[in-house]
This record gives sequence, C-alpha cells and structure tokens, in this order.
Amino acid sequence: MSDTETEDKTIYQVVVNEEEQYSIWPTGRELPLGWKTEGKTGTKQECMEHIREVWTDMRPLSLRRAMGDA
Repeated sequence: MSDTETEDKTIYQVVVNEEEQYSIWPTGRELPLGWKTEGKTGTKQECMEHIREVWTDMRPLSLRRAMGDA
C-alpha cells in the first residue's frame, strides 16, 4: 500500500471540554457530552499543531483554580 492510499483524509476540529482540556474530533460527527468546538479545523497534523501552541498548561481548570492560577 502506498502512502496515498493510507493517508488520513479526515477533516478534524479542535474541541475543548469544561476543564479546558483539548482534543480533536472528526467534523460532521456529534460531539461527546461536555465538549465544544474551539474553532480550528483541518488535517489531524494541523489540529495537533494548533493544540500544541494553545494548550500550554496541561493542568485541568479546576486544579488551576484551586492553586490560584486561573
């Protein structure tokens, strides 16, 4: 199989949950409960690069608030 045949052609969207944790989800599929779109769509690589840029603090929001950082 060539790379072209196995290439992921899915368009993803960046999603975020109530704890401000990020993930990607295929566009056109219903989002899981507790997740909302963040605005970025693209290939898996593009979405993952975006997440790396914006998700700089991996601590859940509730922990950041408890520590007084939010």
